[in-house]
Amino acid sequence: MACVVIVGSQWGDEGKGKVVDLLTEDARGIVRFQGGNNAGHTLVVGEEKFIFHLIPSGILHQGKACYIGNGVVIDPQVLLQEMEKLDQRGMPVGSEKLRISDRAHVIMPYHQALDLAREKAKGKDAIGTTGRGIGPCYEDKAARVGVRMIDLLEPEVLKAKVEANTKEKNFWLTQYYKGEPLDAGHIYREYLEYGNILRDYVGDVPAELHEVLADGENILFEGAQGIHLDIDHGTYPYVTSSNPVSGSVSSGAGVGITRIDEVLGIVKAYTTRVGGGPFPTELEDDTGAWLRDKGQEFGSTTGRPRRCGWLDTVVVRRSVMLAGITGLCVTKLDVLTGLKKLKICTGYRTPEGDLIDTIPASLERLGACQPVYEEMAGWQEDITGARSLSDLPEACRVYLDHIAELCGCRLSIVSIGPGREQTIVLHNPFA
Repeated sequence: MACVVIVGSQWGDEGKGKVVDLLTEDARGIVRFQGGNNAGHTLVVGEEKFIFHLIPSGILHQGKACYIGNGVVIDPQVLLQEMEKLDQRGMPVGSEKLRISDRAHVIMPYHQALDLAREKAKGKDAIGTTGRGIGPCYEDKAARVGVRMIDLLEPEVLKAKVEANTKEKNFWLTQYYKGEPLDAGHIYREYLEYGNILRDYVGDVPAELHEVLADGENILFEGAQGIHLDIDHGTYPYVTSSNPVSGSVSSGAGVGITRIDEVLGIVKAYTTRVGGGPFPTELEDDTGAWLRDKGQEFGSTTGRPRRCGWLDTVVVRRSVMLAGITGLCVTKLDVLTGLKKLKICTGYRTPEGDLIDTIPASLERLGACQPVYEEMAGWQEDITGARSLSDLPEACRVYLDHIAELCGCRLSIVSIGPGREQTIVLHNPFA
């Protein structure tokens, strides 16, 4: 029996979905514990491509149970659309295969409306949210006025909350943002129907997870976004609205932190970021464009082009510290094939000329820092057919070893292509 947590160690989009899909073979339960449909996991299985926003990546495996924890904020419409798409592809999702926490909060239409209105009002200072209503939903959760999944099953409770919340949100939408009001009655009827459809899927997820553990089975926890988008530890305010650090498994899924055995940090072999915020190693040149095109760096949720740059080990080292990462999983290594020279950031130079190896809380100070690089040899050989480290070119192995050395953490998995089989497993956390 083991509990393993998967987290992103950069700014998200590191390839967590593929690693979750790989390790699901050894797990009985797969759990999302934070975030919402602002996250997207892309999986390639054979010739088929799957994109999930709410349903855990383990849903593609037979004999597994997937759980959406109370720390996730759920858009029922998006969830049902994902379920319908799987059904159309011959993979029906029954209530024995997908479980939803009755304590998870629900994204409402007024959350989405506020999200979009705020971003529009900020203009060039917009944070770059996905506009999915994630932040406003978490706001209502903290303000203790949120709608939970259990409320969708209790008509009178749902009606009272929708009427009160819509009245308040309409004031902001019409008076401050000069937008259109929303109809509380329409929202109530729509979400009551969602509750009727999802009724059999909703339950006490923490209790169900503890039953899995009591049976001696393994659980895999699937994080969303990346640690440097964490609302407490990330580059605030250019962050998400939840805590992608591994510790939020306890609050977001109801499994005690002492039950966690391993934490795997997913590291893209270079660095990407979507939306605004500081990015010390960003490349706004031909190399950055080359990485974007070859790596197909476009958001799975929004389709937005991702900003690309060299690997920043200052960022990853801090993630190792914050999340207690026990093993690194390097992804998209194959994208670097063809570059004659690689650079890897080992520290920052302050305006005063000091060398630092941490990330300042002040975004102004961080923005004034310059990355300090080490240059390494690239490789030209196709590595997508490699099945062991010894199959990789020497320059490739040296690059991987240096990542582990600089980040102070062992390598566990190396991905050298999008397919399941294009993976080198050095350490299986469930073994």
